[in-house]
Amino acid sequence: MKYFIIFGPPGAGKGTQAAPMAERYNLKHISTGELLREEIAAGTDLGMQAKALIDAGSLVPDVIVEGMLAKSFAKGKGYDGFLLDGFPRNLQQAQDLDAMLEARDESVTAVISLMIPDETIRQRISHRAALEGRADDASEATVTNRIKTYHAQTEPLIEYYKYEKKYHEVKSVGTIAQVGGRIKRIMDKLV
Repeated sequence: MKYFIIFGPPGAGKGTQAAPMAERYNLKHISTGELLREEIAAGTDLGMQAKALIDAGSLVPDVIVEGMLAKSFAKGKGYDGFLLDGFPRNLQQAQDLDAMLEARDESVTAVISLMIPDETIRQRISHRAALEGRADDASEATVTNRIKTYHAQTEPLIEYYKYEKKYHEVKSVGTIAQVGGRIKRIMDKLV
């Protein structure tokens, strides 16, 4: 199995690019946000634990998210691999993912990193908020906090995956098709 990670700051286009990537390369797209929503809707033990935490205003601990990921990996029949979107978000999660995959005698194949400047992040997120009515994207303070959190917690993964020679950077500016073409040129060499 191949394990790809689509990575980048908020508004970089991860969700937009993940669906065509998953379809083109027969990968099961796993969005951790969607996983949480599905588990909660299904009323599973993991879902109920997550719901209780979310309802209390707490973050869902890594161990619950990782349990959901492991469950998804086990159900990945008929695919050539997985495309992780939204995980890992920090160094500890990356190490946990490595351990989880190592237990399966597998490893991360590659990280596709969509990179955009902070000002573009702000423009895209405010545009998305207006289009989709997303309250979480409407506040300037929230957007600033998300950018700071990305730089502080997630951006260090760049060096982690560069060290493992699994990091591939894509400029996520231009049209959706242009960015998709850049991703395709990299992915075609990896699958």
